[in-house]
Amino acid sequence: MDDCLFCRIAGGKMGTEFVYENRDAVVFADISPQAPVHLLVVPREHVADITSAPPQMLGRLFQAATEAAARVGLDQFRLVVNTGRDAGQTVFHLHIHLLGGRSMTWPPG
Repeated sequence: MDDCLFCRIAGGKMGTEFVYENRDAVVFADISPQAPVHLLVVPREHVADITSAPPQMLGRLFQAATEAAARVGLDQFRLVVNTGRDAGQTVFHLHIHLLGGRSMTWPPG
């Protein structure tokens, strides 16, 4: 989708540096980090949110998140998926927030 920011990033059209990438996903730093390490795991294929994603895609995204965490030296981290405006989703292309580098609190919201 030409009007989707994450499609353009995943397609290499924005010059974004990837921390990790494979044929299914790209991982890059969030521009507004909420933790010392805040990465976004984004599928190359456009899917609006987790409710529209095929199960095999979700498995590949979680694997990419694990690989990216290891690449940046994290062995403890939090994964967050926002679905819908009320949950805080602002870009309507499925993505996983990978947060680490500090102690996390609960509840998160």
